[in-house]
Amino acid sequence: MTGPMEGADGPAAGVRVEWSDAVATVTITSANGALDTTTKTTLRTALERLGEDPAARAVILTGAGSTFCVGQDLRSHAAALARDATGAWETLREHYNPIVTALATMPKPVIAAVNGTAAGAGASFAFACDLRLVAQTATFHLAFGSVGLSVDSGMSWTLPRLIGAGRAVDLLLRPRPITAAQALALGLAHEVVEGDALAGRAAEVAAELAAGPTIAYGAMKQALAYSSGHGLLASLDMEVALQTVAGTTQDHADAVQAFLDKRTPRFGNR
Repeated sequence: MTGPMEGADGPAAGVRVEWSDAVATVTITSANGALDTTTKTTLRTALERLGEDPAARAVILTGAGSTFCVGQDLRSHAAALARDATGAWETLREHYNPIVTALATMPKPVIAAVNGTAAGAGASFAFACDLRLVAQTATFHLAFGSVGLSVDSGMSWTLPRLIGAGRAVDLLLRPRPITAAQALALGLAHEVVEGDALAGRAAEVAAELAAGPTIAYGAMKQALAYSSGHGLLASLDMEVALQTVAGTTQDHADAVQAFLDKRTPRFGNR
């Protein structure tokens, strides 16, 4: 099943959602991978719907052509600044923050297939995903400072957790292109893949995850996020709560029986 997300006035431009069994691939298709208002709104809606859809057991976020996502469309941004320089930043609360929240808290695995340039909020979106598979020719650009801005779209939270505070501040204060090889060495990428093999590799990893214990995966993500802001005792309590959720599923009961029967378990998101 494939097609653009439907908006109130018909098909919405900028985002395409395609399905392969239990894997949903969300592709940013806007011109040059820039985020105009329509694209931001549609992307938010698509991700929030997939987070709630039990049919989607893994999600891939990618871009079209040679661009993953370059962040805010600067033409529309300049117009918004001219109208109301303060009000222009409400898009962070209305669009960017919900997009990052949907990616980071989705109760199923999310893979960023970084096919090309990931800049600004586009890089932030990739960092909010669980895994990042990166094309050999792709680059990350953390160029907020180059246009006189601070960070947004969750980068203050995700970047230091991925590579450490020292490296994060260096890359933000002295922005320069980060190649795929450098991203792998830093810990920003999990795999570097030949460009023409990226889509297939992302689909392979997503299918593997989609066949796994989705409820348990969601609990793992929640436990990790919780522990990053809480101490040991609180984190232990949260682990008990989340393990009880995962441990009372049919998936867990069937997996235990499969182990006893010496066969491979089959999970059904139940």
